Amino acid sequence: MTAPAPKSWILGIAPYVPGRATSEDGRKVVKLSSNENPFGTPEPARAAYRDAADHLERYPDAAAIDLRAALAAHYGVEAERLIYGTGSDEVLHLAAGTFAGPGDEIIHVRYGFAVYEIATRRVGATPVVVPDRDYATDVDAILAAVTEKTKIVFVANPNNPTGTYSTKDEIARLHAGLPESVLLVLDQAYTEYLDPEDDDGGLELARTASNVLVTRTFSKIFGLASERVGWGYASPEIINAMHRIRAPFAFSIGAQAAAIAALGDAGFVERSRSHNREWRGWFSEQVDALPGLRAVPSKANFVLVLFEGLLTAEDAYKALMTAGYATRWLPGQGLPQALRITIGTEAEMRDVVAVLRAETGRAG
Repeated sequence: MTAPAPKSWILGIAPYVPGRATSEDGRKVVKLSSNENPFGTPEPARAAYRDAADHLERYPDAAAIDLRAALAAHYGVEAERLIYGTGSDEVLHLAAGTFAGPGDEIIHVRYGFAVYEIATRRVGATPVVVPDRDYATDVDAILAAVTEKTKIVFVANPNNPTGTYSTKDEIARLHAGLPESVLLVLDQAYTEYLDPEDDDGGLELARTASNVLVTRTFSKIFGLASERVGWGYASPEIINAMHRIRAPFAFSIGAQAAAIAALGDAGFVERSRSHNREWRGWFSEQVDALPGLRAVPSKANFVLVLFEGLLTAEDAYKALMTAGYATRWLPGQGLPQALRITIGTEAEMRDVVAVLRAETGRAG
């Protein structure tokens, strides 16, 4: 018998590999591998989620009316120009599925979010990977790669896994250089960690331009990674087209209730942002002081640590795991010389630095 044959482009996909939560021998470790919030979830969101348990027999609102209204009020956007999905990952997939297919090209940077290539190959389009500029997005390289086949450009800002950031002027220059027929997707999963003066203007660009989609998530600063609530904002034409292939029930009633409540807890968000700013800066300084190590300047809630001396990223990864810390080693993304390390609690970051200091001393 002959089994059904998958499409050739599906076989070309390297499955997404999530961050580890346990060691090789099954021990539970501190998870600094998935950029989750070290403070957990806002209490109002937990309470809203618990209350929703009284209605588990009901389908969630397929139109996410309450969530869209809350997002519109919080961010000053139009509710009818919002789409939502199972994390911002699904919104990224919806963009690729709506606007690209076999024979088309989708551009992303070399050290970009792994989902971009998966979303591209899933629809049979061709990924076009452009070089970086010292691990940061190179606008000129992106514009030079645009052809008549280009349908989408994916840009994360801040970028994952490097943490690098493109300014408002750079994003505006990128958009201005793209044909109107090319969709610019600004993935802002970590934007709430930015200081107000670092706003890249993405939402305003999506409001005024016909070819910009901004995506965001509740998985990071809002502490709702398990609930998979993401959303996007763009012109009515883009949103209406994407809705045609959106799954009708993206997330549970509990997830929607928790997301709405999390939006209202400004104190939790500010505490998370302030803690991240302080300990990201401290951690980066400590890393840069160690021989052979370099911290890529980050605006996100993680730091990409480069191992350019005697201590290798693989050995550091193993040593940290032995010490009880899971970090993200990324050889599959072309970064065998680096670890992406989430900013955790003060105690966790001090302990991680102690381990790295001991290992660099041992290697030297």
